[in-house]
Amino acid sequence: MAGSEALVEIRPLTQLAEFAGVLRLQQVIWGFADVELLPLRFLVVVSKVGGHVFGAYDGAEMVGFCFAIPGVKPGARPYLHSHMLGVLPAYCNAGIGRRLKLRQREDALERGIELIEWTFDPLELKNAFLNIERLGAIVRRYAENQYGVTASPLHGGLPTDRCIAEWWIGSPRVEAILAGQPVAHTARERIVFPADVARIRHEDPRCARQMQMANAAKFENAFARGLAVTGFERSAAEGTYLLEPWP
Repeated sequence: MAGSEALVEIRPLTQLAEFAGVLRLQQVIWGFADVELLPLRFLVVVSKVGGHVFGAYDGAEMVGFCFAIPGVKPGARPYLHSHMLGVLPAYCNAGIGRRLKLRQREDALERGIELIEWTFDPLELKNAFLNIERLGAIVRRYAENQYGVTASPLHGGLPTDRCIAEWWIGSPRVEAILAGQPVAHTARERIVFPADVARIRHEDPRCARQMQMANAAKFENAFARGLAVTGFERSAAEGTYLLEPWP
């Protein structure tokens, strides 16, 4: 039985032996082939060049992790790209993913960084809800087959289409959402996935691929017209991305 959220400790990782836990979790969570694993040496570099690596521990066991690498936007503006976050299945409903993101935010704010970005699969509706409704990220870009087709069973053999989350960590919007204050949505358009899309991807990959392509076109068309994903609604039947004009 997984430990409670309160008993799980989040701490920075800096030593080679600690990074071995990240390698193990990549294998357990995603089932990647060996060639797809991000190696220990890469994590060492990340921790030394302006990025960070955090682990979530239940006692001595690492049960989750995340890491981010530094980047530079036009105009020499620094940001962090949060490349990977994973939590063991037994701990997935304990709020650990959100705590890891908040620890990333804390570190970035301490260093004067205003933006953290990451990619996520728009078919993963639980992640979408966390990113948009619980953290306050917005989405204005879509990347088709960002990482190529992988061996991970979680990807179901589909192209790795991704939404790019922008988390403006010091903005009034994010401050309000993290404080639990409701943010009004003025949705102009909606992009809908069935709530059981994960089952469809597993049982009928062809149907899932058709759905992926149809909604990719909708995302890209909306973003080209200046809309952004600013909200996400869930029901027993559907997961719905809410889009509105964004400055």
